[in-house]
Amino acid sequence: MFPPQINRYYFMDLAPKRSFIEHAVGRGIQFFTISWRNPTAEQSDWDLDTYVTTCLHAIDAVCEITGSDDVATLGLCAGGITMSTLLATMAARGDDRVKAAAFGVTLLDFDVPAPLGMLSSRRLLRAARKESSKKGVLEGESLAKIFAWLRPNDLVWNYWVNNYLMGNDPPTFDILAWNSDSTRMPGALHAQFLKVFEDNVLTKPGGITVLGEPVDLSRITCDTYVTGALTDHLTPWQGCYRTTQLVDPDSDSTFVLSSSGHIASLVNPPGNPKARMFTGPRPGPDPLEWRAAATERVGTWWEHWAEWMIARGGPEKRAPAQLGSRRHRPGDPAPGQYVHGR
Repeated sequence: MFPPQINRYYFMDLAPKRSFIEHAVGRGIQFFTISWRNPTAEQSDWDLDTYVTTCLHAIDAVCEITGSDDVATLGLCAGGITMSTLLATMAARGDDRVKAAAFGVTLLDFDVPAPLGMLSSRRLLRAARKESSKKGVLEGESLAKIFAWLRPNDLVWNYWVNNYLMGNDPPTFDILAWNSDSTRMPGALHAQFLKVFEDNVLTKPGGITVLGEPVDLSRITCDTYVTGALTDHLTPWQGCYRTTQLVDPDSDSTFVLSSSGHIASLVNPPGNPKARMFTGPRPGPDPLEWRAAATERVGTWWEHWAEWMIARGGPEKRAPAQLGSRRHRPGDPAPGQYVHGR
């Protein structure tokens, strides 16, 4: 799993019965995740080359530990952006070890109308780029403010009424605690993400280069699983859907639409009677046409993804008796040391 660089990975491993990782392991899927370091000004030059190199090292480690020749991947939000450049880079090099890739609420085509477009003026983007370049990092507090400004009204006024007018304490909730556990972004990566956003370069073959390879998403031929969320204000589902059209048109792509918002669609364990998802035919060019033909189902994408993953995972093997390998010894217990860095 490649989590977003702008969040700590543990939102997918919050608590028993609310952990995606626990769910995957419970279905017999051997699971590994990256935990990103919270960068300081010393890591200001970390860019997509740095992060994609790390992802390649992670794939090397997983293949060595498991004895498998190939892997499946899952990229979430900004982690999905990174994963898309990783897969394109691997394709350019003839490296086909990733046999299946899932994108969780990931926006790769920024031409789709979204609240994020309010921040798309070149003057504002220049100021943001200059600020993070000067400090070496984009502060977590700045990121939190950006996301706060992008909240739709229904995610603002109920808190204003409850906390300010009524004087009530906000509810204690694990997602809110995680949301306050903000991280920084290296200045170099921030500049590249702004370019991705400003010039929509991921939709243009060769629009950006990673590790010396021009990024062309149409060269991604592995099976893909793409999710969107019906009420997502950060990555509108129609934009997430576009990923199915950016990869190789002859590849096998599956799209699933959840009935909730951005984070709620990701942290969506089975058992919630209100949980709904939409599954449909092979995705075509028009997301609304797909939506009209889709079928509403009770349940969450966690279950649907697990079935999709198991179908592509090969025969079952006996679970390892010990973690790691001689070459890659187990380190700190989960959630690892990087989660505790401030």
